[in-house]
Amino acid sequence: MPRLRAITFDLDNTLWDVRTVIGGAERRLVAWLDAEIPAAAAVYRNGADLMAMRSRLISEQPQMAHDISRLREAILRRVMRQAGHGEAQAQRLAARAFQVFIEARHDIEFFDGALSALAKLSRRYALGSLTNGNADPKRLKLDRYFSFSFCAADVGASKPAPELFEAALRHTGAAPHEVAHIGDHPIDDIAGAAHLGLHTIWMNGPVQQSMREEPATAPATVEVTHLDELVDAVERIEAL
Repeated sequence: MPRLRAITFDLDNTLWDVRTVIGGAERRLVAWLDAEIPAAAAVYRNGADLMAMRSRLISEQPQMAHDISRLREAILRRVMRQAGHGEAQAQRLAARAFQVFIEARHDIEFFDGALSALAKLSRRYALGSLTNGNADPKRLKLDRYFSFSFCAADVGASKPAPELFEAALRHTGAAPHEVAHIGDHPIDDIAGAAHLGLHTIWMNGPVQQSMREEPATAPATVEVTHLDELVDAVERIEAL
């Protein structure tokens, strides 16, 4: 009888490199703006203005910090206004621009071993995704493996806050010690999950390490450097 009942996964930088994904989506959005709304493209290229818009929006509506799709579309709406469009037109154009971005945001390349690990683990455990981002597992056809998925926008809080992990526990009916969480971030994923008593598997391969300015350690139950190691890592937890 398995000791674990469920396994939860972070998405960005755990199953794929989000820098590549978002970089590609930004380029596709800018190309679309250049072709369709050049004045807005000029505004969007001003990184300082975008950061100021983002800060103002979060200051005005703090919950937007946990709903990055809503936040991005709101920024785009302000870009359109600054480019000279009225509110109604700005809203329509922002919605179109966001669709260009979000479609490209789901054009991803999985890390080696990701899909095979999900396939193997899903035969034995209930799998779910817990993300601070806005990747949609259904859009990525990951719902063939994940029986549940929650994002920060669903619960109004981002990891390492407990709400996403608690949502998984409620959904599965599992106790914390019957769940393992797999993620790349030593604070958001590993410390956040461990604080509630979940087992943790730290995905700490070369890609993840390259994104840190300084070496980081995490109090993980098991650490792996490649997704091919996940099944063995889960078995190690089962044997504890």
